[in-house]
Amino acid sequence: MPCIRNMTEADLDAVLAIEQACFPRGWSRNLFLAELASERSSCVVAEQDGRVVGYLCLTVLLDEAEILNVAVDPARQRGGIGNRLLQYACDEALRRGAVVLRLEVRATSSSAIALYQRWGFRQTGLRKGYYEDRIDAVLMDKPLIKEDVDAV
Repeated sequence: MPCIRNMTEADLDAVLAIEQACFPRGWSRNLFLAELASERSSCVVAEQDGRVVGYLCLTVLLDEAEILNVAVDPARQRGGIGNRLLQYACDEALRRGAVVLRLEVRATSSSAIALYQRWGFRQTGLRKGYYEDRIDAVLMDKPLIKEDVDAV
């Protein structure tokens, strides 16, 4: 099972390699550095066998949390890493006083959407043509209730 720990600047080469493997136009090093420096953000990596195999960046403002970026190494997907990262996001958002957790996902990412739905996320909106190649962004929310998080 992967270990979840705080992301450091030293992790960014591995994080960027996963980012580029997962997203056609992913985040830059500077975007990750900005999140690492933000007091509102929490960035973590999933580490397995000494390697970074996934990551998540979460921000919390007042009582709302948002997953800004999350990805798992394509060679390690469907191995429970995404679940561990989502558990972290729910726990951390609750710890910081959030009552809702939000995210957006490419409409073409059916496996990610299915994972989020299993975690209790529901579609709340759509941003038409938001991503590259005019792909829509599906907006999803999950109410955070302590009992919900413990049940997953």
